[in-house]
Amino acid sequence: MSLPVFKYDDAIQRALVVVAHPDDIDFGSAGTIATLTSHGVDVAYCLVTSGDAGGDGSTLSKAERAALREAEQTAAAAEVGVTKLTFLRWPDGQVEPTLDLRREISRVIRVQKPDLVITQSPERNWERIYASHPDHLAAGEATMRAVYPDARNPHAFPELLAEGYLPHTVKVVWLSSQQPTMVVDITKRFSQKLAALTKHESQVGDREDLEPMLKAWARTTAKNAGLAKGRLAEGFRVVSTS
Repeated sequence: MSLPVFKYDDAIQRALVVVAHPDDIDFGSAGTIATLTSHGVDVAYCLVTSGDAGGDGSTLSKAERAALREAEQTAAAAEVGVTKLTFLRWPDGQVEPTLDLRREISRVIRVQKPDLVITQSPERNWERIYASHPDHLAAGEATMRAVYPDARNPHAFPELLAEGYLPHTVKVVWLSSQQPTMVVDITKRFSQKLAALTKHESQVGDREDLEPMLKAWARTTAKNAGLAKGRLAEGFRVVSTS
């Protein structure tokens, strides 16, 4: 089986990436982000949480951990050419696709006006449960609801219109997926992906297997898509939303 490989054209000028936690972008799509920014695409990030419950053995307070992880994500973003980050600061581990969250993501969409939104899949992956953290599923679902119908509908969240945030229609969404319909060849950008992930010191600082693990994942994605041996890829389900 072979899958289409992304080839840049000028249909994508602006992109927005919406995920649940700091480091989600870098594990899932940092190579793709580096590819887009290398073509001059204006990419922005929206982090639903600041990772205040996130996965390390430190004795930091939630506020201290959130500040640390925001700093790590900001440094990681710079490695792939991104400087625009919005942190919504929802409680880590408590994300649900509520109307409040849909409104906040819709606001970011109306501010950034992306042609492309990249987000997490709202579908549970029973083969790899870690990819289906409840926050990931909720962030993906809330983002899809914000893309359609909220961000484009002038009658959804009229308070946004009153604040001057005009409706915006996103053309396409890429969902990070274990069953992709398209892949991005990140072979030339893998070093940037790795550099971005290593900025998340609190999460991966003690992982000696980080590079081989990431390469194994990317090789498998590339192989399953029919790319030549030695290529590295990230995969997405493409959803037309225009």
